[in-house]
Amino acid sequence: MPPIPAVQKSAANYDGRYGPLIDLSQAVPGYPAHPLLLDQLESAARQPELLGYGSIEGEQSLRAAYAQDLKQVFRTDFDSTEVHITAGCNQAFVATALTLAGPGETLLLITPFYFNHDSSLSMLGIKTKALAAQATDGFLPDPEAVRDAITPDVKAIVCITPNNPTGAVYPPELMEALFDISVDRNIWLIVDETYRDFLPEGGTPPHGLFQRKNWREHLVGLYSFSKSFCIPGHRLGAITAGAEMVQQVAKVMDNLQICAPRPPQTAVAAAMPQLGDWREENRQEISRRRETLEKVIAGLPGWEIASVGAYFSYIQHPFENTNSIEVAERLAAERGVLSLPGTFFGEGQDAFLRVAFANAGCLELEELAERLA
Repeated sequence: MPPIPAVQKSAANYDGRYGPLIDLSQAVPGYPAHPLLLDQLESAARQPELLGYGSIEGEQSLRAAYAQDLKQVFRTDFDSTEVHITAGCNQAFVATALTLAGPGETLLLITPFYFNHDSSLSMLGIKTKALAAQATDGFLPDPEAVRDAITPDVKAIVCITPNNPTGAVYPPELMEALFDISVDRNIWLIVDETYRDFLPEGGTPPHGLFQRKNWREHLVGLYSFSKSFCIPGHRLGAITAGAEMVQQVAKVMDNLQICAPRPPQTAVAAAMPQLGDWREENRQEISRRRETLEKVIAGLPGWEIASVGAYFSYIQHPFENTNSIEVAERLAAERGVLSLPGTFFGEGQDAFLRVAFANAGCLELEELAERLA
């Protein structure tokens, strides 16, 4: 059974004595999509011309709108030919992996890693090499350790910032170091930035890699529209890469799905330029939820936030020598709190739970004080 349904199943025995279930397992927006976007989705769904196959690389309207969005985020120019739209960020990762590596070749993952990255590569016959990032270092990888871990079979480094599961935000200087290593070793750096719209410092570029002259030969950026626009069910993601790389990804996509769903592409393209203030309000709301969680955990003896950022907190639980799966199952069944056990994210993670605090409002998060005590 996949990780999230496995944990959700354990809540079946919860008797409700502490109130409604608080689901902090799967990262989903804890507020609705904007009415403007909902109107655009309804309108797009009624357009007969969007019922057929579309461009493999994505609707030109969304590729152009997202390129403009990238320009505002990273303060450098992008062309729509450097954008490939996918059916969610998971598909963006799979298409990128298939483009860069074949069976028997290797991608370097940073532990704790996103479990779908690891399992997808396993299914594809692509090997993984895990490099542990330590809690004492804020779950940020040591660049020299990354360099030492790259063997001739490694085709790319995979990093997630803000991180899933830890929430750790890779500082610009670390991103520069990882990119320099990729250039030196003539490999690729895959950067999953699904949660970049929820960085604490709004309006500040997350890094300067897209300003590097040679980024198109070594960098692939991944993104999800699901969290920022509250449409995870519509499955919409994006790849940012050089135009030549996008052409290679299209060959893979033609075999995976042909094209991403067309109505949501058209709807998001129309709504995106008008939702800047709304996205900023959501970023601030997520920051308030993070602050609430931090206050709650600070008041609970034995519980400790090891890392926090964007959508997630990686929390060290107080039950020594207890498997994190058991801890998560008991929290669900006895306290009505759903979280993910650290062991899902790689070796040596049993002391931790992943909490997707963005799912819940501040009042729900305050209830954790009683439930976790």
